[in-house]
Amino acid sequence: EDGFTLHLCQLRPESRGRIGLRSADPFADPVIAANYLATAEDRRVMRACVGIGRDVARQAALDPYRAGELSPGEDVQTDDEIDAWVRRTAETIYHPVGTCKMGTADDTMAVVDASLAVRGLQGLRVVDASVMPTLIGSNTNAPTIMIAEKAADMIKGRQLARAA
Repeated sequence: EDGFTLHLCQLRPESRGRIGLRSADPFADPVIAANYLATAEDRRVMRACVGIGRDVARQAALDPYRAGELSPGEDVQTDDEIDAWVRRTAETIYHPVGTCKMGTADDTMAVVDASLAVRGLQGLRVVDASVMPTLIGSNTNAPTIMIAEKAADMIKGRQLARAA
C-alpha cells in the first residue's frame, strides 16, 4: 500500500547538552546529557514543524498516497500533546558539535582559541566538529573537512591565498 513519511528536525536548537568524564579511566564511556527540548523556543519550533508537516501532508497532490495520519495521530492537537509526542519520538540526527567550542579568551565556555589550540595546554589542538561554536544548518561533514584543512595549514605554517 502506498504511503509516505516526513522527517521534521530542528537545525538550530537553542538547547545545550553536556558531556563529561565518567571516571579517570580513558576507556570509560563519557557521561552525555543531550538536554533536548530544554528551551521553550525549541519546543515552539518543533510544534511549528508538526503543523507545517501536517499542512504539507494534507495537500491534494498527496491524496492518492495518504490515508489517516499514523503519527503523531489526529488525536494529538494541543501544545502539551504535541510536546509529549515530540519528547517520546524525537531522535538525534547525529551532528553534535561544540563540546570543545572555539571562542575568545573572555568566553568561559570556549575550550580552544582561533588556532584550535586548547587553552591552558601546550602542544594540543582539537580539530573536528567539536570546535564549532554553534550547530550549522546542514550536514557537518564538509565543514569538518574544511576545519581539518585549515588546521593542517596552520600547523604547517602555510598561509592560504585570499580570494580576489
